[in-house]
Parts: sequence; C-alpha cells; structure tokens
Amino acid sequence: MDQERKGLWLGFLGVAIFALTTPMTRLAVGPAADPQLSPLFVVAGRAALAGVLSLVYLMLTQAPRPRGAQWSALAVSAAGTVVGFPLFLGLGLREVDAMHAAVITGVLPLGTAIAAAVFFRQRPSIGFWACAAVGCALVLAFAVQSGGGLQWADGVLLLAVVSGSIGYVAGAHLSRQLQAEHVICWVLVISMPFTLPLMAWTWPAQPVHGGAWVGFGYVTLFSMWLGFFAWYRGLALGGTLRVSQVQLVQPFLTLLFAVPVLGEHLSATTVLFSLAVIATVFIGRKMPTHPASTASSPVTSPATSSRNSA
Repeated sequence: MDQERKGLWLGFLGVAIFALTTPMTRLAVGPAADPQLSPLFVVAGRAALAGVLSLVYLMLTQAPRPRGAQWSALAVSAAGTVVGFPLFLGLGLREVDAMHAAVITGVLPLGTAIAAAVFFRQRPSIGFWACAAVGCALVLAFAVQSGGGLQWADGVLLLAVVSGSIGYVAGAHLSRQLQAEHVICWVLVISMPFTLPLMAWTWPAQPVHGGAWVGFGYVTLFSMWLGFFAWYRGLALGGTLRVSQVQLVQPFLTLLFAVPVLGEHLSATTVLFSLAVIATVFIGRKMPTHPASTASSPVTSPATSSRNSA
C-alpha cells in the first residue's frame, strides 16, 4: 500500500472516530431543556484526562522533547483542537441537535484545506477547489432543505470549524517532524496547567445521567486522544490538502451514528446527500495540487512531500 493510500485509510479511521464526537458531546452536555455536564467541564475534563494518558504514553515511549518553533506550533494546535473546537461545539449542541450540528460543521474540510493552502503556500488546482466547493455546497443545501434554518448556534458552530481547521493544520505540520502519536500527546500535556484546574473548578455539583458520563468518556478517550493518532498520521502520510477531503463524509457518518445514540430520525434524503458528498471526495482526491516555488516558500507541506515521494 503506497503512502497516500495508507494516509487516506488512516484519515478515514480518524474521521469515523470523530464522527461520533457530535452525538457523544450532545449526550454529555444534554439539551437546554435538560442540561447535563457543562460544556466548559467537557472541554477541560476530556483534555485533562487525555493529558494524563498522554504523559504516561510519552514516558513509556521515551518521546523526544519538542524544540524551538515546535512549541509554538503545539500551542496553536492546542488552541484549536483542545479549546476552540470542543468548546464551541459543546455550546452549539446545547441549542441544536446532533444532526443539525453535523451539517453545519460539514464545512470543516474546506476550512482545513484553506488553512493548509495558506500555511503551506500551496496552489491547489481549480478542479480540487471545485470538488471541495461542491461538497460544501451539498452540505449547506442539506442544511437548508432540512428546515433547520440558521440561528446564533450556527455561528458558534462555524467558530468551531475555524478553530478545528487551524488546529488540524498545525498538528499536521508537526506530524512531519515528530511522530504523529507524540504530537497530540504533547498538545495535551502542555495544556494540562490550564485544563486540570479548570476541570476541578467546573466539576458538576449536581448528579447527571449515566449516559452523559458515557458520552464524556468517549470524547475523552477516542475523540481527544486515539482519534488523533490515526488522523495526524493520515495527514502526514497522505497530505493535508488531500486527506482533509475525507472529512466531507464525517457529517453523514455523524447522522448515521445519531440514530442509535440519540434516537434521531434518518431520512432517505440524508442517504442521497451522503452518496453525493462521498462522490466528491473520491473525485477530489484525484485532482492535482501544486507546491509553491522553493524560492518563495521555506515550508514544504505534507501534501507536497507525499506526492513527491510517490
């Protein structure tokens, strides 16, 4: 299996794990009418506990310490993936159901591709951007036809998209220099001085449903930790711009998972939109991306490296 294909499969595994994040977060925080764990506790707690696991993992694997500019990249990744994305997602899910959140955050692949193109100074082909745009247009069309409409929670969810996109790209860049597994571990460890005290401060004072703790456990172990093992490795091997398009299927996997987890209704229309979006992913991965000239950019992107080594 070549590097790009392996990266795509690992990226898909990460996306499948992340697809359960929205319904599990909804389970953890509960709706506004029946709130459970606070969004702030979920953000801090999942990162703090995953940080403890990360510290043990780094010690057992004798991971080298980051150096120089790697610390700043870790900080950017932490701001996006540890704080921004889960916090805005949790706040939004207090007001809307998981299916609505899934279609709004479906623009995450385009956000990641844009962030990668800017950071790595890439020049994706018109066909590549056309596929990304079509996929995102399908997602937005689904949101409109579903009758959910736009509300303030949608703006909060879009902030989650922006945060996640920037955090993903910073992490992907580091995954070319450090082991992918070590990247998310260091991100979580450097966040512990913030997340541990915040977890203690926001610990729930009132009893919550057992299902809320199940949701919290999932987003801690899988969404915040193991999912990134596969995701960052996939981005490093297959290229950030290309593998990020696999995220287009994430909202529709989330819709499927929301049925057994939350009892939400899945319609035939959702299945049709899902098939259409998946088609854009496979077409988009065949479209070329062009690196910037060496003279104009000191940075080599994962996308460029993976294609040059193929």
